Amino acid sequence: MEFNVGDIVRTKKEHPCGSKLWELTRIGVDFKLKCLGCGHIVTMERQKALKAITKNVTNETNQNAN
Repeated sequence: MEFNVGDIVRTKKEHPCGSKLWELTRIGVDFKLKCLGCGHIVTMERQKALKAITKNVTNETNQNAN
């Protein structure tokens, strides 16, 4: 799965605020994610982030539009 900065992704587990949607703000060795429910920012190791992310919602909406 390929990711770009600004993509919206869904995670396996909910954030304590109840949201499963996150915006990717940094991609590299670490991923920086911003919760779309409360705005909290989390930095994760790449491997842990790739395990936590279930789908790229941004790509899904772009494909449906075409």
